Amino acid sequence: MIMGHLPHPDDTEHGILLIGAGHGFWEVFTASPEYTDGLPDPVDRWSKKTLDPLAQTVRAQCVYPSDGPPYAHFIAWARSSGRFWQSPTGMLVHDTAGMRVSIRGALILQKQVSQQSAGRSPCDTCETRPCIAACPVDALSDQHFYNVPACKAHITGLEGAACMSDGCATRLALPISRSFNRPKAQTAFHMRAFRKS
Repeated sequence: MIMGHLPHPDDTEHGILLIGAGHGFWEVFTASPEYTDGLPDPVDRWSKKTLDPLAQTVRAQCVYPSDGPPYAHFIAWARSSGRFWQSPTGMLVHDTAGMRVSIRGALILQKQVSQQSAGRSPCDTCETRPCIAACPVDALSDQHFYNVPACKAHITGLEGAACMSDGCATRLALPISRSFNRPKAQTAFHMRAFRKS
């Protein structure tokens, strides 16, 4: 799934294509050896196995959020694409995926690409802002950094069972996130990986 594209901010000769996990990802990933081999970082390894040949085909370089340090500027690239914005929680929100964003890699293309902005952030037309009050431990806010210890403490206990099985309450609070549905097994898989990290 193409999540955004933009001219390379530091280079007038290249463009950047952001690639995310869209509908159908889970079925393909769970049929792969990476899902069952028990080795660390299965999604990252699957992403590289999948995107590296694509990059070769289009004569592009592929970079990944997991590579580093130094780490590539994925958040800045996303915000420059015209399809991501900072939400009132501090997390990125996408024009079609909401807060269910999963950028798996970026292709650095050998030519510029035209930027197609989605226009305004979905937050601009959201009157109730359900994301602000959704987190039961106030771990997310644009007033402070993401409180990872508070979040992990919550999902480790019984009171966090719903977040573990259904997904982050803040991410799910957005109507646009709910429309970008994922299988529950996929959500639980990512939540377990986050809790272990």
